[in-house]
Amino acid sequence: MNDERPVLLEMHGHCLRITLNRPRALNALSHTMVGLLDEALARAERDDSVVSVVLAGAGDRGLCAGGDIRALHDDARASGRASLAFWRDEYRLNARIARFPKPYVALMDGIVMGGGVGVSAHAGIRVVTERSRVAMPETAIGFVPDVGGTRLLAAAPGELGTHLALTGRSVGADDALLCGLADHHVPARNLPALTEALAATDTAAEVARAVGQFATEAPAGELAAQRAWIDACYAADTVEEIIRRLRDSGVPEAADTAAELLTKSPLALKVTIEAVRRAARLDSLEAVLDQEFRVSSRVFEQPDFVEGIRARIIDKDGSPQWKPATLAEVDEQQVARFFTPLGPGEQELGLASGSAAPTP
Repeated sequence: MNDERPVLLEMHGHCLRITLNRPRALNALSHTMVGLLDEALARAERDDSVVSVVLAGAGDRGLCAGGDIRALHDDARASGRASLAFWRDEYRLNARIARFPKPYVALMDGIVMGGGVGVSAHAGIRVVTERSRVAMPETAIGFVPDVGGTRLLAAAPGELGTHLALTGRSVGADDALLCGLADHHVPARNLPALTEALAATDTAAEVARAVGQFATEAPAGELAAQRAWIDACYAADTVEEIIRRLRDSGVPEAADTAAELLTKSPLALKVTIEAVRRAARLDSLEAVLDQEFRVSSRVFEQPDFVEGIRARIIDKDGSPQWKPATLAEVDEQQVARFFTPLGPGEQELGLASGSAAPTP
């Protein structure tokens, strides 16, 4: 696509096609894009000519690689507040998508990570392909899963969600289906035909039927065969105990996972497991997003966020200097602070209470 607009909107029949259009940046979300998506969905809700919405990504590499990490890094280094405004609007968009009253079909082809999960995995109809790689990789950059990801992962069978939240590993189509992150597998070569079929639908029932007609069995995944050691190890109460169980399990893959976890931000790991387990006890996506906004606001103030992006994205030296450096140095009080209400001069997201105010 030569059009330089970051979000493209096209009506095909009664279907509104929304295309994230930053292919050179793997369609990473900017604040402007979040606003455009929200406005488009708000209009589509009121427009009787729109029967369904289809979300796709430009290019052939993926739907969306997440938020604009470099912009977040630069804002954090400058002690700015633009990132908080971005998250506030992004999380509201995630809630709108989850409650969208018409069929919203997300084509989760290729890379779907972080914020990309937020605009797709809350959809009413979620389609993955054999090329899909779905992940919430935040712990690798000193951050914590957000965009409602802690709710999605908390709802995964057994301890699969805890495993994916802490490791940040990506999963393919079959494992995304197993974890409840997607609903249907459609071969990538058939996506153009699927979108044309959706343009010919006139009712929500026809939309669901059209997707079902293109759905096929996904290539075999990996997680089903690993459930025994994942469920046993990740059922532990602490990250330290999870790592001990992984090491002592006698399973080579589990031992490798223990070593992998020790490369992540200790603070992010401990806040992440607490966030996922608290999310499991909350009664709505809105309540989870409120919690995630508190956590994101606090993480943004921590040195690990800037350092993690530096080591992984900017300098790419793969040697982050985490602070604190070890799990033992992260105490319960430090973790608890991430979940406390925001203080004077700060504003809660307020989705669950219905008190959400315009972005400052």
